[in-house]
Amino acid sequence: MKIVIAPDSFKENLTSLQVATAIERGIKRVLPNAHCVKIPMADGGEGTVQSLVDATGGRIIRKKVTGPMGEPVNARFGLLGDGKTAVIEMAQASGLPLVEKAKRDPSKATTYGTGELIRYALHRGVEAIIVGIGGSATVDGGAGMAQALGVRFMDKSGGPLAEGASGGSLNQIWAIDSSGLDPRVRRSKVVIACDVNNPLCGPRGAARVFGPQKGASPAMVKLLDDNLRHFATLLQKTFEKDFAKLPGAGAAGGLGAGLVAFAGAKMKRGIELVVKITGLERELKDADLVITGEGRVDFQTAFGKTPAGVAEAARRSKIPVIAIGGGLADDARGVFEHGIDALASAAARDMDLAEAMRLSRVHLENAAERVMRLLLVGAKLGQRKQAKKKPRGK
Repeated sequence: MKIVIAPDSFKENLTSLQVATAIERGIKRVLPNAHCVKIPMADGGEGTVQSLVDATGGRIIRKKVTGPMGEPVNARFGLLGDGKTAVIEMAQASGLPLVEKAKRDPSKATTYGTGELIRYALHRGVEAIIVGIGGSATVDGGAGMAQALGVRFMDKSGGPLAEGASGGSLNQIWAIDSSGLDPRVRRSKVVIACDVNNPLCGPRGAARVFGPQKGASPAMVKLLDDNLRHFATLLQKTFEKDFAKLPGAGAAGGLGAGLVAFAGAKMKRGIELVVKITGLERELKDADLVITGEGRVDFQTAFGKTPAGVAEAARRSKIPVIAIGGGLADDARGVFEHGIDALASAAARDMDLAEAMRLSRVHLENAAERVMRLLLVGAKLGQRKQAKKKPRGK
């Protein structure tokens, strides 16, 4: 039996490769000769860099960059096994978790550090850059990122805006000078891993939808939305393209718009990118079973998350899919309508989160063993049914 094990990471606990390894151990308890193929997965959000580095035999590169509030932070990006592709999670440099709750202020937060990560990747001679843009602390339209790559924003007097442009300073920009943009950016293929289609501004825009969760008050939300609209007008004047209504432009506080405008980036679903890079579909061709999973499986799992993306690929090859979750929500059964055939919980009994995380590897091994034993029961039932159908000899 060939079993493809393609889980997401268990956030803040295990990488996707560690999850896959634990599941493999559980399978081998029951089927020691099973051919298990481990493919670390992600959906473009947290854990994508590690998953793709593990899946391709790449490596992690660490750099000190400018954090969202202007302070230095230690960040990292991935160089994939081909040596030509970099993977960046913008949250590493400009993410909300980097800012203490009491200090969160999207009017002052900048994506400058994300631009620095892109620049460091270019220094490595990469030809393609994948940018995952979830979990941002920013609403600056990608202006800070652009500054780090050489773009200058001019104020009303004709002088350059200080580095570290933020959502609150966008209304000070009167002109965009992109003549100093690092030419390597445009020569590279930049792809955005994005699973939201929010426009840059307006009722569904970056400020109104995502601003409050980043610490914006109602008054600040209005200011940020107005500033993004002003920035969109300048972008349209500079690049002759309407970025205000572009689907996905509002992702990560407008970083989507900034990457499209200044880096010529294209947007793609995160899970689709990961499926392609990891070669998942190639491994599925002769597989008998797929096991996927994530830290918590609920109805939202069906929409753009890793298990749903894995199930979609498996469905094209007509392979059954089982998802193992660290926990299962009451509405998890909704995933059955989206290509996942069965669910299992890593937790076999009630326990608090600390215990679940501390013993997560053991729980996953045990869950995988239970799954395989149930499959064997099903196989035996099938054999008994077939035996009953055979005509008895005289």
